[in-house]
Formats: sequence, structure tokens, C-alpha cells
Amino acid sequence: MFRVFLHLDMDAFYASVEQRDHPALKGRPVIVGAPPAQRGVVCAASYEARRFGVKSAMPTITARRLCPHGIFLRPRMEAYRAESRQIMGIVRDQAGDLIQQVSIDEAYTDVSARHQGETADASLERALPLARSLKTAILAARQLTVSIGIAPNKLLAKLASDHQKPDGLTLIRESEKVEFLKPLPVRALHGVGKITEEHLHRAGLHTIEDLQNHPGDLRAIVGAWGTELRRFAFGIDERPLEVDEEVKSISSENTFARDTEDRPTLRTCLKGLAEDVAHSLGQHRLAARTVQVKIRYGDFTTLTRQISLEEPLTEARDLFRLGCWLLARERLVSRPLRLLGLGVSGLVEVRASQLHLPFGN
Repeated sequence: MFRVFLHLDMDAFYASVEQRDHPALKGRPVIVGAPPAQRGVVCAASYEARRFGVKSAMPTITARRLCPHGIFLRPRMEAYRAESRQIMGIVRDQAGDLIQQVSIDEAYTDVSARHQGETADASLERALPLARSLKTAILAARQLTVSIGIAPNKLLAKLASDHQKPDGLTLIRESEKVEFLKPLPVRALHGVGKITEEHLHRAGLHTIEDLQNHPGDLRAIVGAWGTELRRFAFGIDERPLEVDEEVKSISSENTFARDTEDRPTLRTCLKGLAEDVAHSLGQHRLAARTVQVKIRYGDFTTLTRQISLEEPLTEARDLFRLGCWLLARERLVSRPLRLLGLGVSGLVEVRASQLHLPFGN
């Protein structure tokens, strides 16, 4: 049986919900996050704001400098979660129950059984009416746009959904996949983060075509994962849907030998925790949308505080910065700490950057 996957990705989800609920914001640069007059970070940005360089996890004061006419709104996470439930209900009604929801605004669905043709390409093309119907239904019911990718596996379906954002629909045929991948940067492949990218660049491998043509064993460059990386470079991905994801969260914590409120000590500790968490994310080839700090005082009072972003994070420096911000915002270091922890959740597969790809429908 030929495989047919759809990947659905809502467009600028948090900001789009705000623009829908407040029509006066339509077409204006909306920035979801703390007000710039306060210490805070950007959780999400509309496409109008992104044109100015505004992005998730950026300090709001920087966002204000880049986009002086931006409209700053506090996030309404419960509203976004409720919206997500409505949208995923539409997807289940039309596509069936084989759905892997990987974040609040993103999901895969396997429709292989329903769209079989004489060839792999014919099977994929048979899914086009379903994809168009999903886009129409979500727009009619929720007044929001979604970008959808159709492909023979998860790797390519995700790349396809990123291709023509916003409101895109892209089909990557089995017969086109190798040529489709050639001009893309190595970072576009699932699992290639900053460190792996640096190793590949040092070896002179910058595009996926470079990986396809490399005569040596990629394991000599990136370790045991090199075999799978070469398969990905040729568009081969046999991962099934994961309806129940095993990894829900990742965290690291440190109990101090003596309670402390020494700022350099706490910063050094938090930096190490961020590096541990980032390393674990890299091992699982995941990114995180929610960052949480945990503190425990000498009397064993334990508190946690968190922030959720629209764009997922992978880098230790971003996790460290958000951890510092949460500690400062909540004034958690008001007395000596017995324990300090950093964790992430809302885990998603590493997202490729917005790409300009050569094929589309």
C-alpha cells in the first residue's frame, strides 16, 4: 500500500486568533506577549509583525524597537487551546482517527487507506480534494487559515506544509522527492539542529544535494545517526504516526549543598540546566514550546512558573534566557534556594525553517 500523509499547520496561530476575535487588528502587526514597558518576551507574532524581524522568544523591548507600531497583546492560552480542540475535531471528522497531534496548532494524519491509486503519485494526488476540503472547512467554521502538505512520508509532508505559508497547499510526489530536496539547506532535514549543521558544514556539506552525493559514510561526521540522515536526504522516512507520544516533557534540576541566593551561582546553575535540557531535546530531535522553572526554598516550599511560545525552541541560550526572565518576573529569588530546576514541554519535532521550495500545487 502506498503511503499518503497530510501535515496541517495553522498559520501564525496565536496572532491569527487575536486578529479574528478583534477585527480591527486585521492586517496589523500583532505581537502576542508581555507589554514592552515590562520585562517580557514575544510568544507569537503575526505575519505583518514578522516582516519587521519580530520572532518568538525575542525580548518585547527589542520587538518594539524593530516594530514601533506593533500591537502588543497578552497571550490567552485557554482560548488558543479551546480553538485547537475545535480545529482538531474538524480534522477528525473529515480525515478519520489516524491523527498525531504534535502541538496546539499542528498535526499529521495518515490517509493511506482511503486514497489508493495505481501508483504512489496517483495515491498522493487523490488526497488533494481532502486537503482542499479541510482548508475550506476550517476557514468556514473557525475563520482561520491552515497550510497543508501532502507527501509519501512525515518528513516530506512537514516540509511541504512550510512551503507556501500562509494558506498554502503543496504536494510532493514520490517521483519528485529527490529533486525537490536537492537545493535545500541541510538544516531543513528533520533532526538536523545547530550542532549537527556545524559538523556538516565543516565537512563541506551545505545542501541536501551535498549529502546525496557524499561518497563517504556520514557516520564519520555525525555518528550513528548518519545512516538515517542519508535516508532522509533521499526522502526516505518510514516513521509511522505516534498517536501516544512517549516523551511528554524534559527537565533537569539541581539541589544545592547549601541554600543560596547568590546570583552568579544561580546563573551558572541555570546555564548548565539549560545545556542539559537542550542536549536531551537534540537527542530526541525535539523542540519545546513551553519553558518552566522550578524552585524550592529551605522550608521545602516548591513553586513552578512557565511560559508558552508559538514557535518552538531548541537552543540552550534561549532556554537559559527564558529561565532567567521567569525567575526575575516572578521575583522567585526573594530568599535562598534549596533547589533550582528547568523543564520544557509542548514538545514537537524539530521544525524546518521557512523555505522557498521548487515544486508546489
